[in-house]
Amino acid sequence: MSKLTVAKGFFLSKSRHVMHFVVNQGIAVMGNLVYGLLCVRLLPVYDYAKFAIIFGFMGTLTVLMDSVTTGTLAPLIGENIDDLGRIANYVASVRKLTTRVFVFLAPVAAIALLLVLRKQPWALSTDLQIAGAVLLISWFARVGGTYSSVLLIRRDRMSYYRIQILGSLGSLALLVMLWSMHRVSLYACVLLNISQVTFCALGYFRRAYQILGTRGVPTVMFQRAIVHLALPSVPGTVFYALQGQITLLLITLLGHSSTSIANLGALSRLGQILTFASQMNPVLIEPFFARLRRNQVKSMYMLAFVLAVTGVSIFTILAFMYPQTFLWILGPNYRELRLEAGLVVCGSSIYFLAGFLTVIHTSRRFVYWWSNIANIVLILSVQIFFILRFDLSTVRNLLEMNIGTATASLVVCISVGIFGLTFGPQKALNEVPSEEDSA
Repeated sequence: MSKLTVAKGFFLSKSRHVMHFVVNQGIAVMGNLVYGLLCVRLLPVYDYAKFAIIFGFMGTLTVLMDSVTTGTLAPLIGENIDDLGRIANYVASVRKLTTRVFVFLAPVAAIALLLVLRKQPWALSTDLQIAGAVLLISWFARVGGTYSSVLLIRRDRMSYYRIQILGSLGSLALLVMLWSMHRVSLYACVLLNISQVTFCALGYFRRAYQILGTRGVPTVMFQRAIVHLALPSVPGTVFYALQGQITLLLITLLGHSSTSIANLGALSRLGQILTFASQMNPVLIEPFFARLRRNQVKSMYMLAFVLAVTGVSIFTILAFMYPQTFLWILGPNYRELRLEAGLVVCGSSIYFLAGFLTVIHTSRRFVYWWSNIANIVLILSVQIFFILRFDLSTVRNLLEMNIGTATASLVVCISVGIFGLTFGPQKALNEVPSEEDSA
């Protein structure tokens, strides 16, 4: 068989995977995106401020829960995707670690969130409902994240997409039905989101159990391997989780009205347009780079980086040149935020690049203690500069600070890539046995 035939077959195979992703993931992401934008347009500004807080802090808590397991399954399992018992035991070990983290974090997060919410002129009962919704959604989101990894590792992308599409389009259809009946409210939107996250989590769990045939047994050795691989990233992951909502936190504490919170929450929906592209990271990018031979990594890394930079640059330029097109999506309540639209897309694009590189680095075990320290120091330096020089009670200044912190993260990510390609990955624990050894 000629090299040309092999290359052609490889290209066609990868093209099918990409098209499969674009069609199926595109439907799921589009459903979620339209759902979120309808909430922006249909909810009063006062109610959308609460909606933004719920799902902003939910994202932070989910990342914190995942801090000791982030990106560990694919690199630890590697090419052993047919060893179902090994995968099941890894998943069980991840589940046990995540549960412990949640038991510790839940009361701490609830108290912290309530303290922040008391800065707003809302009733205590409203604050308690918001905190309860954040904890509930965060738990089911984490369950879904754990078991969806099994489907991706086993390359059962059809089930992965089908569950997402049913959840996404189902919640959108219910919202449209409520809209037609003039029954859209904050409670309805939040409950529909909870229902979608729960549906996907249960769907992933059921399918993962069918694939593996067992729930697995958590082992101390596997837990040690997971923590060992993730530990260098934990400080950065925790810090990044808190930083992910720093603008929402500051505007909640310093903003003069709920309108500022709603404006920031609505603008963040524009940044979520990149969600479709970011979904490629766990579905296509991480498994692809995890399986690459060492001599293929550098060339594919450079190609992926150039393509990603080109794509987000075009997207950002369009946001600055034609902001009204983006703002039309959000509705008439937000039509004056022209410069802010470009700023939020710019910051989101830079963060997308940093996240894209981080996934590649994790898949190749380019995980080092110094990178997290450098990331934290640079971001804090940028934030201290903005705190001292700017009024952070305004949305525009917060978005400019967001661009500065995103750029700092990207600089560190590029440095990690250069170091990893030059000096190699973190060494894995030698003590981790195969299933045969364990038996």
